[in-house]
Amino acid sequence: MSRDLNSTQAFWLGHLSYAAALQLPLSAYAETQAVTLADLMAWEKRLIVQGFPVPPRCRVAVEVVA
Repeated sequence: MSRDLNSTQAFWLGHLSYAAALQLPLSAYAETQAVTLADLMAWEKRLIVQGFPVPPRCRVAVEVVA
């Protein structure tokens, strides 16, 4: 079943898609845009639950040195 995005869903999916296309972690992307990391993550989860295809996140490897 195909569903249409409403304008709010399209806004947030657009941000998530652009962050993925730039290969930026959501935290770095949020710093360059007028959005918060919390909003990006909340909308990512909401869109997934609603059944919309969300692009995978760019992950950054972190090495912890003791």
